[in-house]
Amino acid sequence: MLPNIELRAVTRDDVAKVADWLEDTEVQENWFGRYTYGEPAHLGYEPAKMVNATEAEWDEVFHDPHHEPHRDIFSVYSSSNEHVGEAQLAIDEPLGDAQLSILIGRKDLWHSGFGTATTLALLNHIFNKLDLYRAWVDVPEYNLHAREMFEHVGFVHEGTLRKSRPHKGARFDSVIMGMLRAEYERKYPHEEGQISHRV
Repeated sequence: MLPNIELRAVTRDDVAKVADWLEDTEVQENWFGRYTYGEPAHLGYEPAKMVNATEAEWDEVFHDPHHEPHRDIFSVYSSSNEHVGEAQLAIDEPLGDAQLSILIGRKDLWHSGFGTATTLALLNHIFNKLDLYRAWVDVPEYNLHAREMFEHVGFVHEGTLRKSRPHKGARFDSVIMGMLRAEYERKYPHEEGQISHRV
């Protein structure tokens, strides 16, 4: 049985929590590691800087539909109203696809179904709300748990990016995995409307 989760609009408190999570090396490595200049890598914005961002800067990141690539960024909350992670979609509307990125920042909740539940919520959003054709992920080869989770959900290996991920002083391949709308509809015929959003 998967945990119930809710995708919510991001708040400043949420961003501060993400910045705290990314100070943990193990969380960093399961997200996107570090930039070459040493800061924890993050997609779309820098959490530590966004805590005190102006309203204009905040709106540019979280509310600008014309920003390229367009990102839908959500906070992931548990049924007990705890902030447990962040989920992002990088959306390419002309191609009809979206790349998923999921961070479960609460290490005590890893391998408890929160990643799977968040993936299903994002797939529901991609196919039933945004009406896109394809969802995909880019998973470093060393993150075996993530790859197995996406395979279990129904993603298919589509290709490999050679030595694309720096990790602990070496470089590793990353695996591109995807799911098409028809595959989603076959595997999850009754999913529409079952995932909670508060955005």
